[in-house]
Amino acid sequence: MKFGGTSVADLERIRNVARHVEREVKAGNEVAVVVSAMAGTTDQLVAWTREASMMHDAREYDCVVSAGEQITSGLLAITLQGMGISARSWLGWQIPMRTNDVHGAARIEGIDIEEMDRRMSEGQVAVVAGFQGVSPDGRVTTLGRGGSDTSAVALAAALRGRCDIYTDVDGVYTTDPRIVTKAQKLSRIAYEEMLEMASLGAKVLQTRSVEMAMVNQVPVQVRSSFDPPEGPFETQDHNYGPGTLVCGEEDIVEQQVVSGIAYSKDEAKVTLLKVDDKPGVAARIFGPLSSANINVDMIVQNVSEDGQRTDLTFTVADDDLQRAMAVIEEAKGDIGYQDLMGSTDVVKVSVIGIGMRSHAGVAAQMFQVLADKGINIQAITTSEIKISILIDAAYTELAVRALHSAYGLDAE
Repeated sequence: MKFGGTSVADLERIRNVARHVEREVKAGNEVAVVVSAMAGTTDQLVAWTREASMMHDAREYDCVVSAGEQITSGLLAITLQGMGISARSWLGWQIPMRTNDVHGAARIEGIDIEEMDRRMSEGQVAVVAGFQGVSPDGRVTTLGRGGSDTSAVALAAALRGRCDIYTDVDGVYTTDPRIVTKAQKLSRIAYEEMLEMASLGAKVLQTRSVEMAMVNQVPVQVRSSFDPPEGPFETQDHNYGPGTLVCGEEDIVEQQVVSGIAYSKDEAKVTLLKVDDKPGVAARIFGPLSSANINVDMIVQNVSEDGQRTDLTFTVADDDLQRAMAVIEEAKGDIGYQDLMGSTDVVKVSVIGIGMRSHAGVAAQMFQVLADKGINIQAITTSEIKISILIDAAYTELAVRALHSAYGLDAE
């Protein structure tokens, strides 16, 4: 069971979490609970490290920002003990959850769960501080954005169990319910679909945790921590209860052609005009961006009629726009272009579904729907189970609603 920052925001919510844990204990399950820091705590800790020194030691940064999870795990263990439930807290180095030494964004390399497993088999609840591990030289490490989700899935894989991720929503929806009131909650979604949705703007699960679940075939259930913790529930699935189950494609009986519509506003567009169209020019553009650790997503190239010049457009994260522009300007002599433009008034909208592998015409339908609404497409990328388009940000809601209806995803 994993609970995020809003679920453990104060002592009353920690007591609510304890009641969810109690329900699983009474059902006869062996339980490990991974907790995040209380909402806002990590942001405050990060701010303090930056205020102390902008050029701080990454190892000491991890020492500071990992403290939030330590507090939450101890408080939940105390609360459970007060309810008569055997429980103890585990920090990353106590398990130990072994990582590499990339402080601030460490990757898990192994988990020694022997002692924890033994105690759980005796009925003790393991309350684990998420987001943290231990480096080869014994220093505390943190796992980066979404680290507690990653901790939970890794622990479930090591313990050969399932992972219930409790959050402030009650499952995964076909699109953002704030935009489309007819969005439906999915009872099941394939790992690949969830991976695409997570990487394309859906905030329910972090990409790394979905990737780890898929590799290790860990069933992941997304549930709401604000549901009543007492059972019994009206269950959608006799094995996993309410919420959305993220599972293998083979476990989904009725596969929709399209499962969801995702969108990302964190996009920026860079356009180079009148670039010399000759071998090696793309490498001279994207090589410096790679060296600056700037990820490029969509790329569109239009060659002029005479074949001598080309216009080239690509997208980056909006946070990287100014750096990307600076890198391209610095390399102008090597690249050879006439003008450079950048903008953040764009959004990426994506249609996702494993059923697209065996159904033709999904892209054609997407383009026709947008054409009927007068929405111009600026760039396109595709994969086996995804089509993404770049449009003007002003048309985000119109595009998402129109596509959601066109693919039959509106709730009755």
